[in-house]
Formats: sequence, structure tokens, C-alpha cells
Amino acid sequence: MMKRLIALAVTTGLAAIVSAPATAQDEAGDRVNTVIIYGDDECPESTDDTITVCARMDESERYRIPPNLRQSDDPANDSWTARVRSFEQVGRFGQQSCTPVGAGGDLGCTIQMIENAYADRAEGQDIRFSQLIEEARADRLSEIDAEAAATQRRVEELEESYMRQLESERDAPLPGEEEAMPQVVDPDEIPERPATN
Repeated sequence: MMKRLIALAVTTGLAAIVSAPATAQDEAGDRVNTVIIYGDDECPESTDDTITVCARMDESERYRIPPNLRQSDDPANDSWTARVRSFEQVGRFGQQSCTPVGAGGDLGCTIQMIENAYADRAEGQDIRFSQLIEEARADRLSEIDAEAAATQRRVEELEESYMRQLESERDAPLPGEEEAMPQVVDPDEIPERPATN
């Protein structure tokens, strides 16, 4: 019975530890709304808690099937050029061929993967939302920096006016001191005494 309670406590603790990062990921970062707009449509504006990123496509793409769904892996859809290339590769073996047959046949696999990746990139029409999101975040940060600088200037102006007010209050006479202070007379304004002999 005790072993079961210990095992239950350990599994409960592990479940709590594993679920903690998932909840932290949900709370962190800005919410991002990715929208595809066509032609001259307006992009919805970002709000304080949501970054809206728009990818603009040509007006002719509005009612078409999305580009990533237009392709098919069905062999019947291959062009004759692609079929001829595959026939050329059938009997190829040896060095730089990416086959298990022949000496150095595996050396061509890396080259083939690189060529396939470049071909996919050249033919792909994917929208790079991550790049658009980073640009939107940079714009938002630049606005925040400008607002922070303006706020700092206002704070410094208020501090300067407050310090001037404190200095003027410190230099002013206290109430009741005005009568007790002797009058200071300019020596040039004192009339000359008549001479007595």
C-alpha cells in the first residue's frame, strides 16, 4: 500500500513538472494574427495585445486553390521531362550516385539533398510569415522606443520645473520675517547732512 502511494506521488509530481512549461509557453509573447489579403484590400490594424501580419497576394489568386494544395504526388501528374530524368537515374550507380551499389555510391546523397532543397525553394511560393512577424515586432519596438523617449523628456521637464519651484521657495522669506528684517538703504540715496560749525 505504501509503495503505491509513493508511486502515485512521484507520477503526480512529474505530471506537474511536465505541464508547467506548457502553461508558461501559452502566457508568454504577443498574440499574432496572420491574414492573407488580396489585391487592394486593407490589412486589419494591430491592437495593443495582438500583432496583425498581412501577406498580400495578387488579385488573380483570390478564388484559386491555395498554392500549397495545387501540387500532387500522383505519378500520373508527372511531366514527361521529369519521367525522362527518372529513367536516366535508374541505371546510375557508382561514385556520386547516392546508391548502395558501387564504391563511393553514398557520396552523392548529400549533393542530391542539396539540389532537391534548392529546387523546392525555387518552385515554392510559401509565404514567410515568420519574417513578416519579426518585421512587425521591430516596428512595434521602434514605436515603443519613441514613446519612451518622449515620456523621459516630459519627466525631465517636470523635474526641472519642480527644482526651480523648490529653489524659489527656499530663497523666499518666511512668513513673519518680512517685518523683522531691517530695511536696506542704498548709500547713494541718503541725503547729505548740513555742515554744523
